[in-house]
Amino acid sequence: MSVIKVEGLYKIFGHNPQRAFPLIEKGMSKEEVLDKTGCTIGIHDASFEIKQKETFVIMGLSGSGKSTVIRCLNRLIEPTRGQVLIDGKDIVKMNKKELMQVRRRKLSMVFQHFGLLPQRTVIANVEYGLEISGVDKDERREKALNAIELVGLKGYEESKPSELSGGMQQRVGLARALANDPEILLMDEAFSALDPLIRTQMQDELLELQARMHKTIVFITHDLDEALKIGDRIAIMKDGKVVQIGTPEEILTEPADEYVRNFIQNVDRSKVITASTIMRKPPTITVPKEGPNVAARRMEKHGVSTIYVVDSDRILQGILTIDEAMKLSKENKKSVDKTTIQEVYVTNPSTSVADLLPTAMSSRYPLAVVDDEYRLVGIVDRASIMNEVYGDVSDESTTSLKDYLKEVNTNGGSVGTKEEAEK
Repeated sequence: MSVIKVEGLYKIFGHNPQRAFPLIEKGMSKEEVLDKTGCTIGIHDASFEIKQKETFVIMGLSGSGKSTVIRCLNRLIEPTRGQVLIDGKDIVKMNKKELMQVRRRKLSMVFQHFGLLPQRTVIANVEYGLEISGVDKDERREKALNAIELVGLKGYEESKPSELSGGMQQRVGLARALANDPEILLMDEAFSALDPLIRTQMQDELLELQARMHKTIVFITHDLDEALKIGDRIAIMKDGKVVQIGTPEEILTEPADEYVRNFIQNVDRSKVITASTIMRKPPTITVPKEGPNVAARRMEKHGVSTIYVVDSDRILQGILTIDEAMKLSKENKKSVDKTTIQEVYVTNPSTSVADLLPTAMSSRYPLAVVDDEYRLVGIVDRASIMNEVYGDVSDESTTSLKDYLKEVNTNGGSVGTKEEAEK
């Protein structure tokens, strides 16, 4: 379900912006339109939809139009042409009273520069929006205290902004935005003014907050790593145009043009590409209905020496080798003995390739990818993982890495045996 839908959005800055449209329709560039009319194209025919509870990142270089777009979503900047639908209602056509209601009840905004009132305490700053909205004193105090606790500032209610670090000041700004419990949170370069370490911490905290709040978030950034980390989907802008929209993996693996390819060329793909991208379907047998003879025939058919064992609900039981299958067959066993099923490392579809590598290097078998119910959804082998991390690699390079990787913890939180993961 789309909460925000933008269609054919334009913003032209300058005197008599309508003069620019005939030139735009002729295909003239942003620079040519500026030269002939003195008007600057801020947004050029932007169209996209944002789903409920989605974190939608809009990114691009300075001057790309990303901040202009987010300000058109709440009409801090008036669009020149196009529609901005919020829950199906066009905010562009709303009168002042209707617009104010949307801003107070549905939208909140967090800016790059915190915009705190220096003479007010933390709690007074957080209450401010509720106060000017006419919310009762006791009610706004309760909401402010809840928001302050949510962003981890409990105990700092009576502090002044000057007594807080940059990261803490931004938390106050975030608490102020959350105090009225908005459906949509607009964040314009919210972490750009912070030191790198604090910025990373705030990104992590936003992800944790979103896991609890499930808001619809529109996040503006010029930092691709930040976009890849935070965004469910990313829109990349250039010269006011949206040139590509996709998931982080789609942006990295299927760049729309040379501009996007240049944008992503220095990104560490192994930290973004996940098991779901490189996994493949493995041959399986289902117990108890299929036994060692079926297992042996299936392994022969697929040219493999191991097969994954699942039950009737596709719950992973482990792995069976050809040697064990042949042994059971010679003993005239009709079913697979649980004692012959070996453990296999499991991971979830969202685990990054970088996190998979150490375990893959020490495991005899491909890693099993399972869902939240431990149903087998695929496997990832060492070659596929290493090709994502290093490009095409030989057996010699694989061997040379083993000594180094033995020192890495291979039983981390996202990769391990089924028993370890259950713990």
